[in-house]
Amino acid sequence: MRSGEQSGRDVLTRSVRGQARRVGLGAALGCVHQLGEALVPVLIGVVIDQAVAGQDAGRLALWLVVLAVMYVALSWSFRLGARAGERGAEEAAHTLRLAIVRRVLDARGGAEEGRLPGELANVATEDAKRVGAVNMALMSGIWAVAGITASAVWLLLTSVPLGLIVLLGTPVLLWLGHLLSKPLERRSEAEQDRAAHASGVAADLVAGLRVLKGLGAQQAAVERYRRTSRASLAATLRAARAESWQTGLVLALTGGFIALIALVGGRLALDGSLTLGQLVSAVGLALFLLGPLETFAWVNAELAQGRASAARVAEVLAARPAVVGGQDPVPDPVRGELRLRGVRLGGPDGVDLDLTAGRLTGIAVTDPACAEALLRCLGRETDPESGSVELDGVPLTRLDPAGLRAAVLVAAHDAVLFDGSLAANVTPEAEAEARSGPAEIAEADGTAEGTDPRTERAMAAAHADEVARSLPHGAATGVGEGGRSLSGGQRQRVLLARALRAGPPVLVVHDPTTAVDAVTEARIAEGLREIRRGRTTVVVTNSPALLAVADRVVLLDGGRVGAEGTHAELVQADATYRTAVLA
Repeated sequence: MRSGEQSGRDVLTRSVRGQARRVGLGAALGCVHQLGEALVPVLIGVVIDQAVAGQDAGRLALWLVVLAVMYVALSWSFRLGARAGERGAEEAAHTLRLAIVRRVLDARGGAEEGRLPGELANVATEDAKRVGAVNMALMSGIWAVAGITASAVWLLLTSVPLGLIVLLGTPVLLWLGHLLSKPLERRSEAEQDRAAHASGVAADLVAGLRVLKGLGAQQAAVERYRRTSRASLAATLRAARAESWQTGLVLALTGGFIALIALVGGRLALDGSLTLGQLVSAVGLALFLLGPLETFAWVNAELAQGRASAARVAEVLAARPAVVGGQDPVPDPVRGELRLRGVRLGGPDGVDLDLTAGRLTGIAVTDPACAEALLRCLGRETDPESGSVELDGVPLTRLDPAGLRAAVLVAAHDAVLFDGSLAANVTPEAEAEARSGPAEIAEADGTAEGTDPRTERAMAAAHADEVARSLPHGAATGVGEGGRSLSGGQRQRVLLARALRAGPPVLVVHDPTTAVDAVTEARIAEGLREIRRGRTTVVVTNSPALLAVADRVVLLDGGRVGAEGTHAELVQADATYRTAVLA
């Protein structure tokens, strides 16, 4: 089996090669353009020798027509070639963005470890764009080679010394340009790292803006971002300095190279080895060579930046999955029986637990870390350090993670709402209706027209229908990024409605009502019990209202099962439970 790193490189290679035909077409058209560009000085020299020097008006008119046709061909070949190259670059970047998003959304996880969301966004946008631009750079490099080759051939036919100068000097210039691009590559990678980190910090601060304001920590947040931004600016300036040095030195070398060609050509003309027209052609070709050689300098810079970005993209694509293995299909049908045997992971310390299929089980904890670890195990975001978790008698490690996600839904209390309507957040199918605008919304009941009964039941059970009725356009009202236009309790109700609407065989919810009032919490508890009747439901919470409607309650104390029974029984018989739930 290939390593993750090799797989990441393969995706990059396929992304660039996937546009090979389009880039090949652009390269062919570009070569035609470059050959034509190189031919123009030659034609001008011919015009001087055959028409101007001989004072032949007929030939002069004929050659002027030839030049006009040549310039029309040059214009169209450049336009079509550049268009094909740009399209190839953009499509390669698009392919990479899709690959990065697929990796980030992979059910096995792992791509987000150690990275802020803003960093991943930067990799998927800026780095993918730079890698895609390699297609255009390669195509432009082929153009430049064609132009230099055509110039060298003509110069060889005209004068062996001039041709040899071009043929021998060009590889030296390319080698020097490659050496000069190394510092730019290193500093470009550092620049992108700093920029991605700054983006991640900014996104993190914006997401926690309310909390920062509540704590009065705005100034500290500003200082944190200022430090990060300054570090990013310093890295960008270092990369810019490296690029300017690289460009300046390559231009200086190129200028010296062109001057050498002109000097040798002038001396050959003085001793009679070249005609006036050939000298003009040689000088014109020397000036033309400035374009391809500058292109090589640009190509070197683009490839240096592309290599730096490619390393960052490959790192994301090759990220080790958080969980490995698992190819078996989920049992069909899913009964929903969960079993934990000797599970150890952070909080849980050898937990043995049977969660009966078709029943509502409440799990109370004395340590929040235990709840978080348990949720990660049940959702298979991570595997336990020891022990096993089973679904209907099959270890989760044997099941396909994507199929497992559909069978066992873990609704975390800190899940986020997306920027869109309330209806679109509860059910993706409502998004198209939400885009139709408020004019097509039936405001009488506060829901979008055509809302399906399944969504209505989920909204009612979570009492999110009350939230919809309180909004200006009902369920079609936008909730803002992260649901910021809603209160904490409203967001929790919409999140719970989304989980209930999904209707998985096994639903695990974590503290779904911490921000709602006691009366609403009791009503939500009854709605949850009713809508999930007959299906496996696990509620990880210390809420008395939710635990009271559970068929069975388990207390996890010190990472182990401390007590089991109904809520009423545990309140009467277990002091630790009373402290955890009623204190």
